[in-house]
Amino acid sequence: MRFRQVHLDFHTSPDIDGIGAKFDKKQFQDALRLGHVDSITLFSKCHHGWSYHPTQVGRMHPHLAFDLLRAQVDAAKEIGVATPVYLSAGIDNVASHEHPEWRAMNDKGQYLGWVAEPAKPGFHAMCFRSPYLDYLCDQIREACRLFPDADGIFLDIVGKKPCCCEWCQRWMRENGLRLDRPEDIDRAAVETLRLYYERTTAAARELDPSMRVFHNGGNVGPKFRANGFLPFFSHLELESLPTGGWGYDHFPLSAKYVAGLGLDYLGMTGKFHQSWGEFGGFKHPNALRYECAAMLAWGAKCSVGDQCHPSGEMDPGTYALIGQAYEEVESKEPWCDGVRNVADVGVLMECGTRASDADRPTPADTGAGRMLLESHILFDMLDAESDFAPYRALVLPDAIRVDDALKAKLDAYLAGGGKLFLTGASGLDAGRKNFLFDVGATTEGVSPFGPDFVLPREDLRPDFISTPMVMHPSDWIPGGGNSQRVAVTDGTSLGDVYDPYFNRTWEHFCSHQHTPNRPEKSGFACGVRKGNVAYLAHPVFTLYARGGMVAVRDYATKALRDLLGEPTVEVEGLPSTGRVTLQNQPAKKRTVLHLLYAPTVKRGGIWDKDVEVVEDLVPLRGVRVRVRPGAPVSAVRLVPEGTPLPFEAASDGAVRFEVPELLCHRMVELA
Repeated sequence: MRFRQVHLDFHTSPDIDGIGAKFDKKQFQDALRLGHVDSITLFSKCHHGWSYHPTQVGRMHPHLAFDLLRAQVDAAKEIGVATPVYLSAGIDNVASHEHPEWRAMNDKGQYLGWVAEPAKPGFHAMCFRSPYLDYLCDQIREACRLFPDADGIFLDIVGKKPCCCEWCQRWMRENGLRLDRPEDIDRAAVETLRLYYERTTAAARELDPSMRVFHNGGNVGPKFRANGFLPFFSHLELESLPTGGWGYDHFPLSAKYVAGLGLDYLGMTGKFHQSWGEFGGFKHPNALRYECAAMLAWGAKCSVGDQCHPSGEMDPGTYALIGQAYEEVESKEPWCDGVRNVADVGVLMECGTRASDADRPTPADTGAGRMLLESHILFDMLDAESDFAPYRALVLPDAIRVDDALKAKLDAYLAGGGKLFLTGASGLDAGRKNFLFDVGATTEGVSPFGPDFVLPREDLRPDFISTPMVMHPSDWIPGGGNSQRVAVTDGTSLGDVYDPYFNRTWEHFCSHQHTPNRPEKSGFACGVRKGNVAYLAHPVFTLYARGGMVAVRDYATKALRDLLGEPTVEVEGLPSTGRVTLQNQPAKKRTVLHLLYAPTVKRGGIWDKDVEVVEDLVPLRGVRVRVRPGAPVSAVRLVPEGTPLPFEAASDGAVRFEVPELLCHRMVELA
């Protein structure tokens, strides 16, 4: 898979004329060269439902006078640029107008999609259980026949729809499912999605069994593996536009999960200031440089989204912008291909367990990932099917429900020398009455107080804390987030809980928020450790995701480091907003350290979400690093420049060196 891709959106209204009229082969090729692009995804069919080539199945755009897709493919191929072909799958307004009975519908009889009201602009969701799926598969087969030189098929807007249209109702009745049971509607949606994957993948590979296929649903999570969907993917494309509502923490956590799935993957951002469909929107060049560098640091190839003007003319300003980032990517590729992420810690996501109903990362999952990113601890995100053996410690954040199968797997992991870090309700039985693992303590149930206060023992306290710190209100957490009452037996206490005088109610309250703590200890521990198992009584990861209190992060990560022992990488002089990854490149017999830093600021918003922006790149100097690469090191150098760095090798195999300057992204090769 190529490193420098562009996803060229081309969703065009039937009310715009002159479609593709200004397409010029040389201008198209010049733009790709300017952008250092080596792969571009081009459109067979858009969200509006129009095809951009002659078709006997669908409807060619009424104001397109020639085979635009063939002209684009030929122009790109002539200069060595790969051309995956795109078809909108889940939405199609041409089909919805011709066959409204094919539209997806909820259990209240309302249309699903980006719009449900006829007077609102937007795209219409189609049901894959209806004859629309036959129509779509015929379009896919036709595109593969017309463009056998395509470098893959990209199918968009694919996901589980809780559809109750006539076709889905019929299937549910035939399979003994009921419309008045949400769980039955969900099961039908999963099976409809499975039908879609089976048939569309087969259609794409009918002529060429090796055709690359990707189905885009915006998020690749544990349910893909749990439901058996991964075999229908040749690779993964992780859609994550930081300024489009995703934020800058979304992609790292997504990449740290998919890295363990065994498929090649790329990150997908956009050139837009906000998100898709923003004509005339441009993010700052430094933002795109940072985003592409981050993709490399997390083991991904790169894709940048653009939208071509209906005229078919490429925007030189866009490709100059992309080229600034991709010129750097091109120089770094030799150190980023065929890599494996190095991690000390595995985070078992709540949404990745069999007992979880969540389909996406929960606040606990997000908070855990964010803490570890900011603390520069090497980690991966895992699900229950992941191999736990490579990790020195597993984190079970806040609300992991441990069923019998997971319990047996964790017991085997502990027996092999692994370590468990449990928080909140994780590691407890369903009623939160008993620990499922020997933590060296008993529990007296959930605390009646929310919030309460903790004073960790001195070596685990944040550096700036010497008195009890608040663990914020339980109403921040759905279902309550009160701490567990932990009584230490033969374990080691990690600190003390201090109760408030009372909970805040209409009958009695104090000051603006919560009641202060009593001066005496409650008698319960804020955490406990016994051997290779540590437990914190509070849902610290959710608290951090919701509230962002640095003291909570520092307390939790100090406790984790205490359990983990000597880390693989230690960094001094890098702010918490900096990022660290370590990649092994076995074929080259080297390890590559990635250091990233770009300050983000919030400016404005989109769809009720804050927009984070990168503008200024601030240089850091004298970043000190200690790495234990697991093999003797003969040389340390900055790459791709090739500048040698002085280093010290310790008897335990660790090497120490200093990176003189970090501006956005630095790679250090340990040969």
